[in-house]
Formats: sequence, C-alpha cells, structure tokens
Amino acid sequence: MGLSRKERVFVALLGIAAASGLTMLLLVLVKATNVFLPADTKFGIVFDAGSSHTSLFVYQWPANKEKDTGVVSQTLACQIEGPGIASYASDPTQAGESLKSCLEEALALIPQSQHQETPTFLGATAGMRLLSQKNSSQARDILAAVSLTLSKSPVDFWGAEILAGQDEGAFGWITINYVLGLLLQYSSGQWILPEERMLVGALDLGGASTQISFVPQGPILNQSNQVTFRLYGANYSVYTHSYLCFGRDQVLIRLLAELAQNSSAPRVQHPCYHSGYQATLSLVPLYESPCVHTTDFLNFTQNLTVEGTGNPRDCVAALRNLFNSSSCKDQDCVFNGVYQPPVHGQFYAFSNFYYTFHFLNLTSRQPLNMVNETVWKFCQTPWKLVEASYPGQERWLRDYCASGLYILVLLLEGYKFSEETWPNIQFQKQAGGMDIGWTLGYMLNLTGMIPAEAPTQWRAQSYSIWTAGVVFAVLTLVAILGAVAVQLFWTQD
Repeated sequence: MGLSRKERVFVALLGIAAASGLTMLLLVLVKATNVFLPADTKFGIVFDAGSSHTSLFVYQWPANKEKDTGVVSQTLACQIEGPGIASYASDPTQAGESLKSCLEEALALIPQSQHQETPTFLGATAGMRLLSQKNSSQARDILAAVSLTLSKSPVDFWGAEILAGQDEGAFGWITINYVLGLLLQYSSGQWILPEERMLVGALDLGGASTQISFVPQGPILNQSNQVTFRLYGANYSVYTHSYLCFGRDQVLIRLLAELAQNSSAPRVQHPCYHSGYQATLSLVPLYESPCVHTTDFLNFTQNLTVEGTGNPRDCVAALRNLFNSSSCKDQDCVFNGVYQPPVHGQFYAFSNFYYTFHFLNLTSRQPLNMVNETVWKFCQTPWKLVEASYPGQERWLRDYCASGLYILVLLLEGYKFSEETWPNIQFQKQAGGMDIGWTLGYMLNLTGMIPAEAPTQWRAQSYSIWTAGVVFAVLTLVAILGAVAVQLFWTQD
C-alpha cells in the first residue's frame, strides 16, 4: 500500500530538512577545520650581525596562510657569545665559527624534516658598514666566511649582506607596525586597513649607528630620505635616516677622543664618569675607529688615565660638541645638515634606547622633567656608591651616565622632540611578544610575507562559506516547520 499525498509531503519536507541540515553541518566542519585544526608551521632564521654582538632570531607562521594573512611569531632569540663579526677582521674564519652555537639551538627547535626549506638570512649593520669603509677587502672576507658556514648548514641559506642604514631603519619601521597589528586588522569578519594616524615611528640606537623612521604629517621633501612600501593594498611613504658613528659605542669613543684632544693627555678629566672613578685605558680603540678623525696628535703607544668628575652639565656640553648644527640652514634640518620633517605620532624606542633607560628605571613613560632629574642624579652619584649598588654589572656601569645624557641630547636636540612630544615615546624591548628591530621586517620583505595587495580572495571565500551556511540553516528551519505543520494538519483530519 503506497503513501498518501500528505504522507509524501511530510516525508519530502523531512528529507529536505535532513539534507539542508547535513549540508550546513559539513560547511561548519569545513570552516572549523580551517580555524581550529593545527596547520603546518613554517620557520625562518635571521642573524642580526650588529657592531657589538650577533643575535639569531627564529620566526614561525602557519603554512596555510603564507604570503596572505598568517601572523608571524618569534620562537627563539639567541645571543651569540663574543663581539660582532666585524671584530674578526684579522681572522674571518672565526666569524663563521661564532655563528654555530646559536644555529645549532635553532635547528634543534625546528623539525629536522623542515631544515632544508627554512629560509635563513644574515644581515650585518653599522659595524660592518664602518669596516667596509675602512677596509673593504676585510669586510668581504668576513661575509664570505659567514656565508660558507651557513651554506654548509642544512638550511635554505639566502645570503649574507651589509644592510644600508636606510634599510635598517625602514625594516625596523615595518617590524614594529606589523607586530602591533597596525598594517592589517581583522574586524567584523573581514580584514581592514587601520587608519594611517595609528602608525608608529621607530627609534633605533645600535652600537655604531642610530636610525629614525616615521610617517610625517606632510610630504617628504627630500627623496633620499623617503622609502615607499605597498603593503596589504595601501601605500606608505616613510621618512628614514641613519646616522653612522652616532651609535652608543662609537659616541663614547668619539667623546673620549674629544676630551683627550682638549686635555693634557695622557690624563683626562671625564665629566660623564662618576666622581672617584679612575682607570687606565688603551688608545687603540680611538685609533681603530673610522668615526674618530682628531687623534693625529695622540701617541697611541701610551695609555690614557681617565678620572671621572661626575658633572652632568659638562657632560652634556661635551656631547653637544659631537653634533654639527651649524650646517643647518633650512627649518626642516636637524643636525649634520640632514633634512627631517617634524616628528609626528607615537614612537617606539628600542635597542640601546631601551637598555639604557631600563637600567635607569625610566621605561614607564615618566615625564621629561623626572627623566632629566633621574639621569642627573645618577651621574652625580660617587663611583664607590654606584659600584656597591649594582654588583655584577661592571661591564657597562661606568657608561650609563654618558648613555643616558646622550639619549636626551639626541632625542631633544638632535631629533627635535620637545616636552610636548616626549610622552609620545615608549621605550620598549618587545612588542606583541617579539623583539623589536629590523630582522622581522627584513625577512617579511625578502620572502614576500606581506603581500602588496589586500587579502580579498580569502575574505570572499570566508564570507561565501558563512553565507551558504546561513542559507542552508534557513532552509532546514523552513522544512522542519513545514513538516510540523503538515503533521498537525494531518492529525486534525
């Protein structure tokens, strides 16, 4: 006996409901798989060969989002023992050997099956830029030595190079804005570009150079200080400049040379060293530094006796002598004849900016008058008391006074920050769980991990899946309600 017409309608509606419900479930499962199941992970390695030391960073990202919207994270930061690679000029082989300990640590972290597909880079900064100026063949030999070591390792080695100062600043700008999520954000089911006013500037203070990079309010009038990027469908014009010989270590060397020139060598009264400090120092670092040009009269076979006076006012005066402000004729000129538009927006200050202010306990965005007072008070503290207060920190202890005052002179009189714009500076080592520096931006740029265009295809696919899911959900509900209505009508009959 066959089904009645009402029974056939009821069964058909239940069938539609079951089919729609099953389709909706499959769509949800597909979407959930994309969201919740662990994706394969890819890795990248970058060596930061700085002037005073070399660091290695390992980054990782989900393979299914490569060159799209995958978020890169940092999984390892390893500091290599010993000096920067430029210090191995007389024995380049040791420059390559020095990389092995941190490289082995990175390879232990990355699955062995992925070693050969892990892109690996080495970028050398101002220390090697200085060596290249002084002796280009020695610089080439060091790059060849580190390249040989890395090419023999089981990674996908992309090469070693000396970064231009402008690139170092620009990649630092990309890094900080990327890790803060200011280049692309996910909101209301789609990827959006944040407003340009949210972008932050980058202030980097290395051992041999310092960089400033930011998006100014108006146009950049000097094209040599402009870098342009197209990231996620937006165009950015970034002002950036790198000052060679204005890094922390080279400034201290230049300062000592300046004081030695103006005193009765071999004895020097040093206003940036604490009162009661006395040491005999070698003149060789002054002679070897390409940043020092005023030492012809010095006898480098002699040593220099340095006595601290702990006078921050005289220290600031001596530091100001390292800046050439007389060459500026235009309004938008800072020092050494360099064009710079007025600073604009929030800034992140990292590297030696952070390390110095962290030691002085000044990374909590204290007002400028408090920062000045803290640095001056520290500089006026007798050396014996400083030594007793900071045991185990002898290596840099004598230099924190000079470094703190130098940062103030550089930011306020060099880069032209003011009491009003000082609160816009954050002194940070990390942001978003990642070390701030040029390395991440460098890797993102070379691998094309930040696409030029916005991820519209991914957004359209995501939107279409959810739209289809909603449609089938409505069909399921209508079919169920229809079946219930038929059942009720049938029962009443």
